[in-house]
Amino acid sequence: MSTLSRADVARLAALARIDMTDEDLDRLSGQLAAIVDAVALVAEVAAADVPATSHPIPMSNVHRPDVVRPSLTQAEVLSGAPDAEDGRFRVPRILGEEA
Repeated sequence: MSTLSRADVARLAALARIDMTDEDLDRLSGQLAAIVDAVALVAEVAAADVPATSHPIPMSNVHRPDVVRPSLTQAEVLSGAPDAEDGRFRVPRILGEEA
């Protein structure tokens, strides 16, 4: 059982510069004590033989080798573009910048 008192909650609120009413302090002292008790219960279960995890399902990155494969030439790619210039796509100006 937690020993978090109403005075402790008032002190924490003052440190966090949070204005709290007496009603808030009464309500939150009970709720925060329950949270502290729940965390303590988890700490009891998390023994040294239980590995720390960040996700309940084991996850790993999926990688594949980077292999060069045949692809389109620059001319083939630009042939389908509405407009091209100097070997690049030409698109309408959108920012009003000087060319």
